This record gives sequence, C-alpha cells and structure tokens, in this order.
Amino acid sequence: MVLGLPDGEHRLSREAAGRLRDELTAALTGRREFVRTAGEHRPDGSYVVARANADSAGNAKQFRDFRALERLYDRLPRRFDAVAVGKAAVDGDGSVSGTRRHLLVRHFAEHPAFDCDLIAQQPLTARKGGSASGGTRTARERDAASTG
Repeated sequence: MVLGLPDGEHRLSREAAGRLRDELTAALTGRREFVRTAGEHRPDGSYVVARANADSAGNAKQFRDFRALERLYDRLPRRFDAVAVGKAAVDGDGSVSGTRRHLLVRHFAEHPAFDCDLIAQQPLTARKGGSASGGTRTARERDAASTG
C-alpha cells in the first residue's frame, strides 16, 4: 500500500497498514467519561452523549457527529437550561426531550470543549464563559472533565 503524506509517499506492508488503520480507529473513536456524563465517538462518525455508568438508550442522545453537538451549543443563549436546549435543537439534531435535555446541560458543563459551568441546580442552569463566571463546578469536577 502506498500512503501519500505532505512529506512524500510511504510504502506500507499489508500488516503495517492494518496496524495503522487500527491505531487511527482507536484515536478517532472511544468513550470518554466525565463526572456524570460520557461522550462516545463511534466508528460511523456519530457522537453519543450518555449518562456515565448507564447502559440504557433512554439515557443517551446520538448526534450525527461531534460538530452537530457543537452547533447545538452555538445556538444556545449565554445562560441556558434544559428548556433552552430543547428549543435550540433543530430537525437535524432530532428532538431533545425529557431527561436528555438535562443530560446535555451537564455534558456541556463537563466537556472541556465547551466553555460553560453550571450556575444553578434547580432548575439546572449553565452559563457560557463559565470559567470567568464563577460557576458551581468543583475543582475535582473540572479536573475530571479536563483529563477524562
């Protein structure tokens, strides 16, 4: 197999190409657990947000890809709750209802790709720009989110 890269072509044996494929798949897929939520990049490119330590599909929301989740986040107001998540979801995202809306509020607060923190538990509310807003995540929760 010939692999074309910016620095030139590289010839790989079938065995080396298989190892490279496996390593790339492992790098691009996998589950990352946070404090209360988990995110999974699947081999088909989809991204699933689930409750940590939950196996039921009722505790998960699947997106076409991670970028779809980012687009949902971008549509949210600076301060948002579960109702705002439900309203911001568009046809491409599928409906987001019930406990999945709360799950997404928590996931946005826990995942280091999203700059927001929880600011209230009742109702569950987050604020974008959380690191500057003094949100309610503890140092332990922030550490778990950044290393999880």
